[in-house]
Amino acid sequence: MNSEAIQVNVQSETGELEAVIIHTPGAEVENMTPKHAQRALYSDILNLPLAQKEYAQLEGVLSKVSKTYQVKDLLIKVLENHDRKKALVGNICAAENVSGYFDDLMNLPPAKLAVCLIEGLPARIDNLTAFLNDDYYALFPLYNFYFTRDAATAIGRRMLVGKMANKVRLRESLIMEAIFTDDRLFATDAVINPYSMFGSPEIMIEGGDILVAREDVLVIGTGCRTSSQGVDFILSQWCRRKEGRKYILVQQLPHKPESFIHLDMAFTFLDAGTCMVFEPLILEDNRYETILLTVDNGRVARIKYVPDLLAGLKKTGMDVEPLMCGGRDDEWIQEREQWHSGANFLSIAPGKVVSYARNVHTIDELNKHGFDIIPARQVTEGKVNLKTTGNCVITIDGSELPRGGGGARCMTLPIRRKR
Repeated sequence: MNSEAIQVNVQSETGELEAVIIHTPGAEVENMTPKHAQRALYSDILNLPLAQKEYAQLEGVLSKVSKTYQVKDLLIKVLENHDRKKALVGNICAAENVSGYFDDLMNLPPAKLAVCLIEGLPARIDNLTAFLNDDYYALFPLYNFYFTRDAATAIGRRMLVGKMANKVRLRESLIMEAIFTDDRLFATDAVINPYSMFGSPEIMIEGGDILVAREDVLVIGTGCRTSSQGVDFILSQWCRRKEGRKYILVQQLPHKPESFIHLDMAFTFLDAGTCMVFEPLILEDNRYETILLTVDNGRVARIKYVPDLLAGLKKTGMDVEPLMCGGRDDEWIQEREQWHSGANFLSIAPGKVVSYARNVHTIDELNKHGFDIIPARQVTEGKVNLKTTGNCVITIDGSELPRGGGGARCMTLPIRRKR
């Protein structure tokens, strides 16, 4: 193992961020037409230059507080090793039924191949069948890859590879697995891959549904992206380790509208004792159940319904105060701001969080509870030192990025936090 490889370790949602993986949206976002937007899991197409300007604010803030790693740079390093390159290209070709392109891909140098695997590979038009095929790409662009949260998740010192709900995102998981199994880059206790261990199509796991509340407490959403079978897979991993008492708190999610694709669109932690919630789903009476699973030394000791997430967390010893997405006064405003990722906060340290500036009522709710409002440019220009500030919300512009369906937490994959 490379002595410079960084040890993966995430024991909470809010510990001081030390290392994070991101992916600046690139040409793959523009390699999409309105006709293909639905298949790409978008409801609209993005203006790339504007999206990149907004993303630069997030990246600028992260670079001030943490080591940042770009997916493309990590992928190039993986591809520089011939055996790893061959394994990854082979897996992709088999998974996407494009074995006829294996030699073409292998002949590309690492940097060009990395671009191709992310931005897409146009199909060869060399026979009638190919000519009549409506698909322009043999390998479709990874339109969603700037949401790095979903394809892999750090749980303690282990990486869990996402088993994506939609085949269009499968390659993201294969790339992340290749990155985390390359011990020149990162050190982990294990890389757990549901794709290779179980063939069941019913197992679905995406990182936006998994919150590490505490080293012994996971909060997981189940809905259109993470299934109950996916939770059972994670449960089986915890049972196998036989490490005392642990908890998994499960929140059922609506399948519609699309703004509820992951739990972190309705619930995120701001610090160990404060969370942001979309009140109608998380706290009000509805048909979406909350379930607490208790694991005791590798055995499922108890499974029971609890009134809501906060009540469930309290049973694990976590007393968490909720702040309301959209404020407390108007359900219409709550719905509008939740739609634009108003509950989706990334914590870079306890009580220091990042979100979109556009959700003004949510930001005002934070301000009323002692969070200073700091525009991202004040951080990136060195006008504010986050090491010396108190509780704060750092705001980034968000007219274009939210159209892809996620916020600051969705766009980041923390791989190391201080405990």
